[in-house]
Amino acid sequence: MANTLLTIDMITREALRLAHEKATFIGTINRQFDDSFGQAGAKIGDTLRIRLPSEYTRRQGSRVMDVQDSVQVSTVLTVATQDGVDMRFNSRELALDLDEFSQLHLQPALASLMSNIDADVLVGCTKATYPFAGIPGSTISSLQTPGAARTRLNQNLAPKGDRRLQVDSAIMANIVTNVATYFNPSGAISEQYREGLVARTAMADYYENERIWTFQNVSSLTNSSQKLNDLSITTLGINTLSVTSVLNPTIPVGMNFTISSVYDVHPETKASYGVRKQFTVVATAAASTWTISPPIYISGPRQNVHLGVLTATSVALSSLSISTATPVISSYPLGLMYHKDAFTFATAELPLMADASKCVRKTYDGLSVRVWQASDIRNDELLTRIDILYGYAAIRPQWACRLYGANN
Repeated sequence: MANTLLTIDMITREALRLAHEKATFIGTINRQFDDSFGQAGAKIGDTLRIRLPSEYTRRQGSRVMDVQDSVQVSTVLTVATQDGVDMRFNSRELALDLDEFSQLHLQPALASLMSNIDADVLVGCTKATYPFAGIPGSTISSLQTPGAARTRLNQNLAPKGDRRLQVDSAIMANIVTNVATYFNPSGAISEQYREGLVARTAMADYYENERIWTFQNVSSLTNSSQKLNDLSITTLGINTLSVTSVLNPTIPVGMNFTISSVYDVHPETKASYGVRKQFTVVATAAASTWTISPPIYISGPRQNVHLGVLTATSVALSSLSISTATPVISSYPLGLMYHKDAFTFATAELPLMADASKCVRKTYDGLSVRVWQASDIRNDELLTRIDILYGYAAIRPQWACRLYGANN
């Protein structure tokens, strides 16, 4: 009988396979930092500081050096979220073959675990993304909105390869129905209609994902009544705005907005694109105080805006109007186009407990899963827990773009 029982190694390998298979979004983003966490003899704790490339301005028309300081900017990846799923089996269930055991127990357990992790990461990354495209409340039924999102990525110098797009099945169905003429008649067309998936178009791989974030706007806002409140930028990297005349005090985190006379620029030449810079609210200390992303740089190597109203010593932004992307109370499903290096996901290897005879850990392609079992002799049951320790970060949110749509 012992030879026919499922071993913990078999269960762990199958759990890892299912977890990897169901990581719809996680599997498409950067996972190169996984090896930095939890390695024996080289543990770094739960936080990794990721350094971003320095930026410089050119010396033009002069042979005299203009030496610039190398200002190092970094972001933090924290791996501190431990999720899991807990089960128990009796001896009869452990005597099943692996396929049957997987179908009855592991598949539904890992589907729930990975679906929720994938959703949390996708929603978190979408909230961190400030570029946006599309008309809120309008159905995405063509390549126009994905094309506008592609423009945002191009303007922010995202590499042309490794771009992906996550949309739900309603948006995907509308796109599939309307883009057939953009492809030559081939097996790819029939594949779209059979599976409801678009393979690649508009410079991105299209993925169908029901876990995309639906932004809930609970505030009725009149854009013309919202203005910046006596703000002058005297330092670089300001990320807090004081706003006056907000009709409803509830400003949801994740709200996109633009500011009049604040324009986006080319990241290298600093030339204005002639379109408003896009921002998102990442926190609200009070109804009239917004913490925003990205921080505003009016000059220097990290300049990211071109401003109009100038004074002798600073840039005055007081009385400039704010326009939110979604002024009407409603729900807005948000697709997400991104380069894989816009975001990163990492797992850490959980420890194997010394007093546990059945505690196994397996790692594959950036996912580390630990399965731990212990017996309950009174009830003839085997208690099983499956755990994943993970974290994620938006390294380059400018290499991503939200796509506003409408509920169908």
